[in-house]
Amino acid sequence: MKKNLLIIAAILFICSTSMFAQGEKIGYVDSQIILTQYPAAIKAQGDLDALTNLWSAQLDSMTLAYQQALSSYQQQANTMPEDQQLAAQQNIVGMEQKIVDFRRKKFSQPDGEIYVKQEQIFEPVKTQIYASIEKVAKEEGMKFVFDKSGDILLLYADSAFDITFKVLDQLKRGN
Repeated sequence: MKKNLLIIAAILFICSTSMFAQGEKIGYVDSQIILTQYPAAIKAQGDLDALTNLWSAQLDSMTLAYQQALSSYQQQANTMPEDQQLAAQQNIVGMEQKIVDFRRKKFSQPDGEIYVKQEQIFEPVKTQIYASIEKVAKEEGMKFVFDKSGDILLLYADSAFDITFKVLDQLKRGN
C-alpha cells in the first residue's frame, strides 16, 4: 500500500509540475460528502443497513438461544442421565457451530454476503457518480480529478495523459 502511495505521489509530482507549466487544470472531490448527501447513495446505504440489521438480529437470536441452552444444561447436568448429557452437549455444540457458520457466511471479509450485497447495491451509484465526475471534469477542462477523502485516488484522467504503455515499454527494454 505504501509502495503504491509513493508511486502515485511521484506520478502526481511529475504530472503537476508539467501541468502547471502548461496551465492544465486538476480538481478533486470529497467522496464522503457525496456519499452522505447524494439521495441514491443514502438509499443504498439504508438498504445495506437494513440487511445488516436483519442478519444481526438473526445472529442475536441464535446467540440468545445458545446461551439459554448452555445455561439450562449447566443447571441440570448433574441430574441428567449420561445419554441426555451427551445429547444436550451435542445440541449445544451444534448451535455454536451454526452461529459460527452464519457469522462467517454473512459477515466474513471479503466473500461474506454483506460485502457481495454492498457491491451489488452500490454499483449503480458508483457508476452514476463516476459519470458525473467525468462530465464535470470535461466541462471544467480538467485533466485529472482526485478523491481527497482517503488515500489518494484518481477518479478521472484525460486519456491524453496516459503513459501506461510507454512505461511498460521502458520496463521491457530494461532502461
